[in-house]
Amino acid sequence: MGNVIIICEHKNGELVKQGLSAVKAGIDVAKGTGGKSCILVMGSGMDSVKESASHYGTDMVLLVDDPALAGYTAEAYTIAAHEAIKSMQASLVLSTTSAFSKELLPRLAVRLKAGMVSDVLSISTDGGKASGFSRAMWAGSMVSDVSVDGEVIIATVRGTAFEHAPRVDTASEVKQVSVTINTQALRAKQLEVLEHKSTRPQLADAGIIVSGGRGLKGPDGFKIIEKLADLLGAAVGASRAAVDAGWVPNDLQVGQTGKIVAPGLYIAVGISGAIQHVAGMKDSKTIVAINKDPDAPIFQIADYGLVADFAKAVPELVEEIKKVK
Repeated sequence: MGNVIIICEHKNGELVKQGLSAVKAGIDVAKGTGGKSCILVMGSGMDSVKESASHYGTDMVLLVDDPALAGYTAEAYTIAAHEAIKSMQASLVLSTTSAFSKELLPRLAVRLKAGMVSDVLSISTDGGKASGFSRAMWAGSMVSDVSVDGEVIIATVRGTAFEHAPRVDTASEVKQVSVTINTQALRAKQLEVLEHKSTRPQLADAGIIVSGGRGLKGPDGFKIIEKLADLLGAAVGASRAAVDAGWVPNDLQVGQTGKIVAPGLYIAVGISGAIQHVAGMKDSKTIVAINKDPDAPIFQIADYGLVADFAKAVPELVEEIKKVK
């Protein structure tokens, strides 16, 4: 019988929505193993987070509330997570694939001497434990079925592969876990948080995304697609080429090394459709591509395609949408 711990990010007193995919996966696995599902949240001044986490249907919430965790560092959070996991004798530790989990979970795997599998698409159970994982490989062009040995398994799940755990009225039991963190021994300390603030939706939560690539030719090209995004109430995304060129902040990157998204509508403007980008958005419900190159690979996965110069096509599209609205 294996307990499942889901490590969740939080922001402004609430669980990050993308993390609710791992919560749903963890609840389902715990049902298959006969164990308990537990959300683990860590930080300082956690009353609001504790309340939020207790309403997603898990058997328990593990709370680590310590002043040493006021500013996130992977080193301190790894220590805290390690002690919390030992207290529950977990057999599986999950989190949604993100920059947070990519930094934290490998460190945790080393401390626990545990095997780790990343970018999981499905999990099977047998004999009271998680027995198999399907994971994306080669930028999503292959799916591999793997098994992991050991008493504890660490895994990250792809946020678009699992439903979000719904909020429920009944509150789960909250168990506070005390940890010992020697702040003097920590090699890193958070000094400042630099955040890209926007009134637009976050990429991971957006129902519509308008993304730009190298074909936009510079920051001014993004100003053109931003008008379309604002008209649609959409988030703005970008290809790695646009981010590497410094045209937009890197937190807008969609793709294998950026954010994995699956909105209802994805509009790709000036994006060729390299496999690394497609890996991050191919599960979108409807894909629209605008590119002046008729042979661009993006048209192979697009539901609707327009061969045109974006600088002319997007403003025309904006005007037509304004007429309809």
